[in-house]
Amino acid sequence: MGVTDREQEIIDLLRREPLITPAEIAERLGSSRAAVNVHLSNLGRKGVILGRGYILSERPPVVVVGGANLDIKARSSAAAIAHTSNPGHTSTTPGGVARNIAENLARLGTPTQLIAAIGRDPYGERLLADTRAAGVLLDHVHRGEHPTGSYTAVLDADGELLMAVADMTATDDLRPEHLRSARELIAHAALLVLDGNLPAATTAHLLDLAHAGDVRVVVDPVSVPKAARLAPLLRPARPIFALTPNRDELRALTGDGQVGDTDAALAHAAAVLHDRGVRHVWIRLGASGSLLSTRTPGPGGEAEAPAELHRLAADPAEVQDVTGAGDAMLAAFAYALLAGHGPAEAARHGHAAAALTLQSTHTVRPDLTARLLDEALQRTPAIPAPSARESTQPR
Repeated sequence: MGVTDREQEIIDLLRREPLITPAEIAERLGSSRAAVNVHLSNLGRKGVILGRGYILSERPPVVVVGGANLDIKARSSAAAIAHTSNPGHTSTTPGGVARNIAENLARLGTPTQLIAAIGRDPYGERLLADTRAAGVLLDHVHRGEHPTGSYTAVLDADGELLMAVADMTATDDLRPEHLRSARELIAHAALLVLDGNLPAATTAHLLDLAHAGDVRVVVDPVSVPKAARLAPLLRPARPIFALTPNRDELRALTGDGQVGDTDAALAHAAAVLHDRGVRHVWIRLGASGSLLSTRTPGPGGEAEAPAELHRLAADPAEVQDVTGAGDAMLAAFAYALLAGHGPAEAARHGHAAAALTLQSTHTVRPDLTARLLDEALQRTPAIPAPSARESTQPR
């Protein structure tokens, strides 16, 4: 994990005596308290020490960077009628793509640090309290001057999204200089997860940090406009481990608005992204499941073999609320990758988590655990054998 000899000595002391104080560490090592405090701060940045206490992490954390906001959901009691008032009810819950992914990961037992921009207001205080209570580490959250973001969604009686309005001004102002304290943490992350809400300059900065530290990066484009903003940043010089667009986001990422809906056409579009440095393109197709395209790069970045394609069916679910299903899907994908599963099996984990979330009225299921996910996986079919093809011509 890139720790120094002195830092390793401190780690060994903390492992033997978790309640030891900085003064006692300094005395044991024949060092000054000020020097020990610097070492402890560095260990926190590297993700070896979790939170503000001296809790040692047995593995580096996942770092998730992106949007955090308060979700305001209005749900109609009956089939919604446009251009008039509809009876129903509203609720407010913590939300934001990156924040939701981080909470799902934490509930699955993965050490997770969230980096996001949050205002100095009641919304922000609630977000911090609820997210911390879910087990997410928040040592590098940026408290800015803009109000905490909000996402207002209008749902039909069956839980389907009718429309939404997102105020992401705080996230739009998350700049590279706000990430200075997290540089070491990012460079030693088990995985870096980014959402498309980030400004382009910040995303580029994070991709450069990850590439320098040989950290795998997973990116959720979030929406069509934000996928278009992300597209110019994709290049082989700073490869991305996995990108998770839906059909429309795929069209924005490739610049081809005519991408068809057949698997062959989607695979052809995925090949464009492979050429631009994306190793795994996981195209999410809603109720139709997903298509995962994987290309193994050679030493010089060239393809070693044709892309390998996996077609996955969506897990059956009685939909209560669609909000947050995609975030759970990506979180379980990351969780499974870190558990040692291949990308196709990780995608299967993602489908199971999405179904669990669709069946809940919560944006993030409060009862989500690794055990609940395993039980759901036992009810789903295994991954079918892949097909291999050079997807050069759409059909």
